[in-house]
Amino acid sequence: MSNPIAVEVDSVTREIDTGTHVVKILKGISFTVPHGEFVAIMGASGSGKSTLLGLLAGLDAPTSGKISLDQIDITHLSEDEMARVRGSKVGFVFQSYQLIPTLTAEENVLLPHELTDRAGDGMPRARQLLEQVGLLDRASHYPVQLSGGEQQRVALARAFMTQPPILLADEPTGNLDTANGRIVLDLLIKLNREQGTTLVMVTHDQQLATYADRVITLRDGLLISDEKKAA
Repeated sequence: MSNPIAVEVDSVTREIDTGTHVVKILKGISFTVPHGEFVAIMGASGSGKSTLLGLLAGLDAPTSGKISLDQIDITHLSEDEMARVRGSKVGFVFQSYQLIPTLTAEENVLLPHELTDRAGDGMPRARQLLEQVGLLDRASHYPVQLSGGEQQRVALARAFMTQPPILLADEPTGNLDTANGRIVLDLLIKLNREQGTTLVMVTHDQQLATYADRVITLRDGLLISDEKKAA
């Protein structure tokens, strides 16, 4: 029996009207991602991969087509409705970390729990996640006191705070050196496997993509290949 679908993208287009002409960024993209799969989305700069990830996150709406997350059609949701879906279904890891500078590592990890008004004390889970990423001893440090690799590990812990079924990662190792990039990738894969999280990662790094279960490649807004790793 196959896993239920976590992400469904059906004939999605994204166009921007500049006033003088229409720029077609995505041109009828379709694919599905089963729960628990690790998918890398690749393509050169300008291929549309970051735009696609933004649409999956509900940060923007497609010009046409349909996107569903965990069986919920997000295509025409209001911002409040989309915020609720993001709070319960989606975790994010950004290339630029996006930590709140005035919050400690521990407070940054705890933030999604507090924003979604979840019952109970989230602190034990926040500390457990910091321990998993090897930063419990840095819990009271502010982002400025952490290295880039440490900041990205805090961002990873934060992304998993609400145990989202879907994790979206945009060039998560793009700002890191090779050693720290490998640590972050290993943690992503470990958390993906242990928690059964569906992982969709945008990357331009061919080496990173080799760790994925499947690689989707975009070129000029078109899906040109969708290759599953051989068992």
